[in-house]
Amino acid sequence: MSITREQIRELAEFQDEKSCAVSFYFQLSTPRNKAHKEDMILIKDLAREALRGVEGEGKKDGARADLDRILRLSDELRSNGTHSKAVFACAAQNLWREYDVPAGLPGTQLFVDRHFHLKPIAYLLGASPLLGVVLVDRHRARIFDLRLGELTEREDLFHPLPRRGRSDGFAGYDGGHAQRRVEDEVRQHFKNVAETLKALLEKAVFEKWILACQDAHFPLLEPQLHSYVSQALIGRFHADVGHISRDEIRNDAQRILERWQSDRRRELVAQALSQARSNGRGVSGLRRVLRSLELGEVQTLLLSENLQAHAVECSACGHIDAHLVSSCPACGRATQEIVDVGEAILPWVIRRDIEMFYVKDDPEFDKVGNIAALLRFRSENVQPISTARADQLAKAGSAYPGRLRRFASR
Repeated sequence: MSITREQIRELAEFQDEKSCAVSFYFQLSTPRNKAHKEDMILIKDLAREALRGVEGEGKKDGARADLDRILRLSDELRSNGTHSKAVFACAAQNLWREYDVPAGLPGTQLFVDRHFHLKPIAYLLGASPLLGVVLVDRHRARIFDLRLGELTEREDLFHPLPRRGRSDGFAGYDGGHAQRRVEDEVRQHFKNVAETLKALLEKAVFEKWILACQDAHFPLLEPQLHSYVSQALIGRFHADVGHISRDEIRNDAQRILERWQSDRRRELVAQALSQARSNGRGVSGLRRVLRSLELGEVQTLLLSENLQAHAVECSACGHIDAHLVSSCPACGRATQEIVDVGEAILPWVIRRDIEMFYVKDDPEFDKVGNIAALLRFRSENVQPISTARADQLAKAGSAYPGRLRRFASR
């Protein structure tokens, strides 16, 4: 089973100070000999190291049950030659989740902590939108979901064209009439496809989509598309609906998605750094980004794969501070040091559905601390309103709620 955003959000919510959360990522490697034992040796070493890490905390027994189960599962995965797998477990909470993930994990990893480690999953997901792939011709449309490299067909819309008679009739009248009828049927078919896409986007089934068709068919579909459906289109490729294979669909769509992600990443990095320099809707550096996350200002988070920074976290209120203070400035409780800040802030990012990109090989980004963000707003720029004005708006809202909503959105 592939993992969904909702399931990742559920994992991000999990935190238990009294028990252990075990996160296991299995990346199938190419064996160097026929014994095929390298993976099992690595996993056993990781399990022993994890148990040593929790010995002093009195949680060894709870972690051992999950680690033993992971060892048994790993042996099956190795013998079956399966693709990559992610497992999240907590025996004390009777929780065990297994998910298939595409190849591309940083490697086989195992973590035991008070919360699940989601960085390898976030690395895979990146900023992948809910993506639809639409194949269309003059009388058929096939609609697919593309999730983490897995292609699933959602709908197959088929509209057979009307049959022509044997004769064109007197002076070709019947032939012309039949041709116009065919053109009307084709136009209605493309209109139906456009309406289906609009409904899927409105229901948030898709956030972006890719079109596959012959070049002659795009001018027939394009005029039927609603403006925001057109804006959600990230690319198209040439395809014959009846003769293209699923592998070809997936590979062509994945290529377009990766190109779109790369272009968007470069655009967002340039925009964030420019906005940060001008004190606009952008911040850079760990301290400023952490502050903006806590204030709910962040719209898009940009992290380097090379982010190396220390911080402290309050286990009581969750405050993360770039200053290595012993007590939380928010609630006064004791803090504990965290080494991987990028991992620690992921639950915030996932719970608040913040768009996130991992950035690599960018010297300008390295100079600002390998972390930046684009903001929805800057809280210091929001002007407070008077009590009298607040009462006036409240009265207007009760009388004309629609008008107030339009006013507030300006």
